[in-house]
Amino acid sequence: MKKMFLPLLVTAVSAVSACSPNSAPENDTTQPETQTQTQKKNIATNFDAVYASISDADIREPLKILSSDEFEGRLPTTTGETKTLDYLTREFEKAGLSPGNGDSYLQEVALMEITANPEMTMTIGDNSFAYKEDMVASSKREQETVSLENSELVFVGYGVNAPEYDWNDYEGLDVTGKTVVILVNDPGFENPESGKFQGTTMTYYGRWSYKYEEASRQGAAGALIVHETAPASYGWSVVANSWSGPQYGLVSKDQGASRVAIEGWLTLSAAEKVFADAGFNFQDEKNQAKLGPYHKAMDINASVTVQNTFKKSQSHNVIATLPGSELPNEHVIYTAHWDHLGKDETKEGDNIYNGAHDNATGSAAILAMAKAYANLDIAPKRSVSFLVVTAEEQGLLGSKYYADNAVIPLEDTVANINMDAMNVLGKTKNVAVVGMGKSDLEDYLKTAADKQGRTLTQEDRPEAGYYYRSDHFSFAKKGVPALYAEGGDEPADEATAKYRKRMNVIVTGCYHQVCDQYRDDWDLSGIVEDTQLLFDVGFNVANAEQWPSWKETSEFQRQD
Repeated sequence: MKKMFLPLLVTAVSAVSACSPNSAPENDTTQPETQTQTQKKNIATNFDAVYASISDADIREPLKILSSDEFEGRLPTTTGETKTLDYLTREFEKAGLSPGNGDSYLQEVALMEITANPEMTMTIGDNSFAYKEDMVASSKREQETVSLENSELVFVGYGVNAPEYDWNDYEGLDVTGKTVVILVNDPGFENPESGKFQGTTMTYYGRWSYKYEEASRQGAAGALIVHETAPASYGWSVVANSWSGPQYGLVSKDQGASRVAIEGWLTLSAAEKVFADAGFNFQDEKNQAKLGPYHKAMDINASVTVQNTFKKSQSHNVIATLPGSELPNEHVIYTAHWDHLGKDETKEGDNIYNGAHDNATGSAAILAMAKAYANLDIAPKRSVSFLVVTAEEQGLLGSKYYADNAVIPLEDTVANINMDAMNVLGKTKNVAVVGMGKSDLEDYLKTAADKQGRTLTQEDRPEAGYYYRSDHFSFAKKGVPALYAEGGDEPADEATAKYRKRMNVIVTGCYHQVCDQYRDDWDLSGIVEDTQLLFDVGFNVANAEQWPSWKETSEFQRQD
């Protein structure tokens, strides 16, 4: 039976974490010892010293090693993976942590690589659309040939079925065997004054992955998302490049039969042609769809054939555990992803995608975090586990596999704290909370930030939906409260502001490029500060009397 999350009062958080964990109780010592006082005796007395000991060196050394050319860009299933696994397990063992998967630090992850032949054309009505220029199409079904043949199109607005928002674009509609056409993002983005969803802040209902999942649940044969740059938060080139070439997925028991046969995107201009051919104006239909649940038959058919080739392979997650002193079966789990993009053998000169910022920083920080927990004189009441996952760059596959095949039962997983592409731009006055307002973990985060003299702010561009783009999301989908916070955008001082202005250009320009390399002149004080911050959060969650819960306004809730 799954545990019920109890409501977490602000006063409860304060009692656990407002001051340093080894502070003496303020109660009159002449009175009988209270339960809280007894519990404080079982909390580490050297927390402050361990907190302060998290250093630049703890992070810089593993960061430099993991992002070196020797690790070949850490692509899953390559020699780079083998070297990465060896290094991570050796470091966890050296820190004194136990294997997290029985007697092993590893969890096998079965991957499927599917490559669609780019020689394809999609016809809709009287129009033909070219691959990558007008559309992309693929299939997650393990079949060599997958087709739509004169599949009837139905416009389903935003393709959302959200009972908590009283919104169901599929209500009363049977799309079995049909292809649904869907707007990108969610209704709040285009109509923030409506009070529906979360305004311009994207919810999960706005993510492309949700739209394909819901179309599959509804029994559709195909799903086509209309791309628009502003609500998608990226241009068409990102779609064309990301959805072409080898596509990784998890090996599924039903060989993908439960998914729509064809998953695709249309450019805005292609969609406008399709709607015009059906006798409609795209913008008029979009305006109608944002006002409330909406669908309309288009009386037009789509056809496309996807030819697939397949390759199965094995990768691995790494997991290590510090057993709890009182409730070892309950776990707080920290996550980071170890993988990056490997190397491009066709590229002349430097061809290694070292992935220093993304995400050797998070992997290095999780090792520093593990070392810190191991140095506590008393382990936290609950166990603390460190999960370093594979194939994040291929669509959060390692964390998704773990969530579907949890080594630690999800009903015993108290919370998840994620570390991804950490701050190499120096100390900041603020902490950016990605997906702000989702869970009680932010109460712990605020207490920890207050101790550092920092404030919590919402992440930049919440409309981009970054909460749904890193590994904590795999836990959130299963109902486990998950926190993703990072260094903010307010530099701590003038010197840091000057450094940040110069370095930010380099870091941003090197995202998923071969120039994402370790630099000796990186100021890692921001990573140190954020690692201390998240160490504080996890420590107090692991010692708290109550489990954190989701906010009532969150789209994620844990079932009893």
